[in-house]
Amino acid sequence: MRIPVRKQVMWWGIAALTLLVTLWLLGQAVLPFILGAGIAYLLDPLADRLERAGLSRTMSVVVITFAVVLAFVAIVLLVMPILVRQATALIETAPEMISQARGFLDTRFPNLIPQGDGLQQTLTDLQATMGDQAARLASTVLGSVTGVLGTVALLVIVPVVAFYLLLDWDHLVAAIDDLLPREHAATIRQLAAEIDDALSGFLRGQGVVIAILGTWYALALMLVGLPFGFFIGIMAAVLSFIPYVGVLIGGATAIGVALFSFWGDPLWIGAVVAIFALGQIVEGNYLQPKIVGGHVGLHPVWLLLALSVFGALFGFVGLVMAVPMAAALGVLARFLIARYRESSLFTGQALPAEPSQPILVEMVPAGTVAARMRTARMDADRARSQQQIEAMQENLARRDLQG
Repeated sequence: MRIPVRKQVMWWGIAALTLLVTLWLLGQAVLPFILGAGIAYLLDPLADRLERAGLSRTMSVVVITFAVVLAFVAIVLLVMPILVRQATALIETAPEMISQARGFLDTRFPNLIPQGDGLQQTLTDLQATMGDQAARLASTVLGSVTGVLGTVALLVIVPVVAFYLLLDWDHLVAAIDDLLPREHAATIRQLAAEIDDALSGFLRGQGVVIAILGTWYALALMLVGLPFGFFIGIMAAVLSFIPYVGVLIGGATAIGVALFSFWGDPLWIGAVVAIFALGQIVEGNYLQPKIVGGHVGLHPVWLLLALSVFGALFGFVGLVMAVPMAAALGVLARFLIARYRESSLFTGQALPAEPSQPILVEMVPAGTVAARMRTARMDADRARSQQQIEAMQENLARRDLQG
């Protein structure tokens, strides 16, 4: 008997809720495994390409693992110290920049900022707080990042999980496909393909875009001599995965530092503005169309909402899962909207009832039913006669025993 769709949705909803509660309860314990699975997912197309080039799956995974580990070690040894040093210096210099900007505005535009005691006291408190807490904030934030990167779980478990998942990725996908409910397997495969297209297009495409923009911003800002230029360029590139956020935050920070450092020399200030303007033009007109292409994107507001919600619910694990969950929920939302447009709730027309099960009629030669009935009667009479004979024999045996 066929299980109603409503009951199937209920059971699968309970399973999804159980998974979310499990992730919430486990917290940081599942983070290495989530990161390992994400790395394996991102590197699987490269492994497939190496297989098509003639390497075995094992050799492809070994080559990829060696290259990734080498790149990670190079970043940790060469890039991270510069980022940490410049980020700390920028945070410590921020109160002085705010003080100079405030003095400039008070001198040139005395009526721009109201001179009320409340606002002035707030600005003074803000400046004092930033000055007092800058070093501690920098050490806390950077120390937590360094601690996360330096944990045994992330440095040992993540590569191991990624290696084995990448090695058996195709078999794992096939095994999951075999477990899909047969009635909805085709629909689930279609939704999974759309989620993969949206997620892979966003992550892989944006990864390449971030690498190109980070190289351009960091090197260009360092060449013009902007203090903290390397950190600002990397920060702007990383934040560019949310459209316009990276260029706004990075550009505002770079221009503020340029005004503080190059005041009286408008040429270099204009050079900083030109660097971000050129980066934005190249990203919008070449990098995004050519690299990300026609993949289904993630709306910036939807992405920010996912980061906020999943980060609040599951902490750092939620932030890691926010992008894939946003892609999956976006595809599911489009699927449900399409089904809604086909339903009677949208059209106002009742759907025709499902046809009842047909009555099956077996065609047999004439006289077959009568012959079967005669045979059944004869079998019944024979069985009844046999029972009577056995009963008579039992009675005779009993009389003999009594006599």
